[in-house]
Amino acid sequence: MAWGAVYKSRGDSDGAGGRTGCRKACISSAEQKGPAMPTAMDLLGAKVRGGVLTTTPEATVQDACRLMRQERVGCLVVTTGKAVAGIFTERDVINRVVAEARDPAATIVGDVMTREVIVVKPDRSIEEIEAIMKQQRIRHLPVVGERELAGLLSIGDVAAWHADKDKQLVEYLQDYMHGWH
Repeated sequence: MAWGAVYKSRGDSDGAGGRTGCRKACISSAEQKGPAMPTAMDLLGAKVRGGVLTTTPEATVQDACRLMRQERVGCLVVTTGKAVAGIFTERDVINRVVAEARDPAATIVGDVMTREVIVVKPDRSIEEIEAIMKQQRIRHLPVVGERELAGLLSIGDVAAWHADKDKQLVEYLQDYMHGWH
């Protein structure tokens, strides 16, 4: 069984009256067979855009949305120092700002961000990443190493990996059919 961490921002309770930095969420995974599956780090290495776009809990929703529009992304990782404090997504804007008629210029990201962030370690396989995204109904998954944020994977990154893999398979099969193998 593999474990994924769900980070809760500071001040959140662990349900037992205590404070917690994170809690463990069990995500089941099958034993890998055959060639090694690519990992979260492999997917991050294949991304065209490097780095992770972040914001702070103190930023206004308006400034965060402008950055998202400028960079053409669907979310920002919210950090306090090097620690992941939350994630701010398009869904947060719709559900917690627009639907509640909040003023984006006066609302801070920390008030409307998603506080419980599911993260994966760099060595998680693409199969596990897909399963987490599907089971948790999320489109963005931060990759956190031992001490800091290593990157951010999106459902688009997973789809791009599959498209590349499928293209390679089609080319191989065409070569095989034509006797060029």
